[in-house]
Amino acid sequence: MNSLRRICVFCGSSPEVEPAFLSEAARLGRELSRRGIGLVFGGARVGLMGAVAAEVSTRGGEVIGVLPRQLAIPGLRFEGAAQMHLVDSMSERKFLMTQMSDAFVVLPGGLGTMDEIFEVATSGQLSMHGKPFGILNGSGYYDDLLRFLDRATSCGFMRPKDRASWIEESDADRLLSQIELHHDEAYRGAGGDDRLPRNF
Repeated sequence: MNSLRRICVFCGSSPEVEPAFLSEAARLGRELSRRGIGLVFGGARVGLMGAVAAEVSTRGGEVIGVLPRQLAIPGLRFEGAAQMHLVDSMSERKFLMTQMSDAFVVLPGGLGTMDEIFEVATSGQLSMHGKPFGILNGSGYYDDLLRFLDRATSCGFMRPKDRASWIEESDADRLLSQIELHHDEAYRGAGGDDRLPRNF
């Protein structure tokens, strides 16, 4: 049995993006469905959020959305989710998304996406969780961010082992394979205790 049951996907919800970004999100959704991995996401039906959620939902996969109440309006809220949690703040949104997930994937996005992945990475660096996270960078969108991480490491602001924890792939299949490998190693290291990978 696969111990990795749900992946949280952080990504943008803007509908005004290049089609290549939407295609990248859709490919990830198809790969999640093929592997039987559920999706936890930001709850919107637009942008990359909508693209990845629609692919998982269409193929019968589990979709769980977490959306601020003020954004739960017709035309914005994704209607195909098995669960849709409405929350009162962005902090509550992040907390719930991370609690329900076994790992994290980052697709292109803006400030909200940066806030989410850096919080996850910082918490992991402080050993507050052992959940793997990866960047799907097929479009090259995160090239400058990855160079920044390399620069931070070379300047001593980031430890090499923490830099190495950022899993990077340009292909959804390879990225998920790497995340599954890292998760299974952590799961076995915790003695197969299903509670441990979920503590954030």
